[in-house]
Amino acid sequence: MPEQPEVRKLDARSLRGLAHPLRMELLNALRRHGPATASQLAERLGESSGATSYHLRQLAAHGFVADDPERGKGRERWWKAAVQGIAMDEKLFQSPDPEVRGAADTFLHEIANKHARELATWVATRDAWLPKWSDHAMDLSDWQLRLTPERARELVRDMHELLRSYEALEAGENDPEAEQIRLHTHVFPITTDRERSQ
Repeated sequence: MPEQPEVRKLDARSLRGLAHPLRMELLNALRRHGPATASQLAERLGESSGATSYHLRQLAAHGFVADDPERGKGRERWWKAAVQGIAMDEKLFQSPDPEVRGAADTFLHEIANKHARELATWVATRDAWLPKWSDHAMDLSDWQLRLTPERARELVRDMHELLRSYEALEAGENDPEAEQIRLHTHVFPITTDRERSQ
């Protein structure tokens, strides 16, 4: 069974340290593509190396990234992700501190934006994956259920358990058919016409 990645539980301080669009992009790039220098990340993200250097240091101060001394030569500083997963304490959404609530909003909006960008990229490039990755191997579905908060939590837990079971069955790196896939899950309540008419 593969080793479970380290998941960082955000508190108010670390949330404020992470909740910045470029910092979240930098951490995501290091998690997905591996160690890199500030200059390499600047080129990848279309930013200045000064900006990436500054925000990498801020991420390091909060323990999200770390030096990768095995790669650095001379003055060249390489960075790597120190965590592979992020979990957020839902109490942060009800924090009496408006700065913490604002950071929580920024964090969630950036995740939603990242998911939208990834999905749009796939839509724009999907022909390149055909015919092997046909619509039977890719999915763009939505469901509408009527659940209590408790049942919704149960659904989220069950989906996560199912995904973890697929991690345990991952195809080996030598399998030419295997590709990295992205899977987004979104569970949230909506207002229905029936509720508006009551």
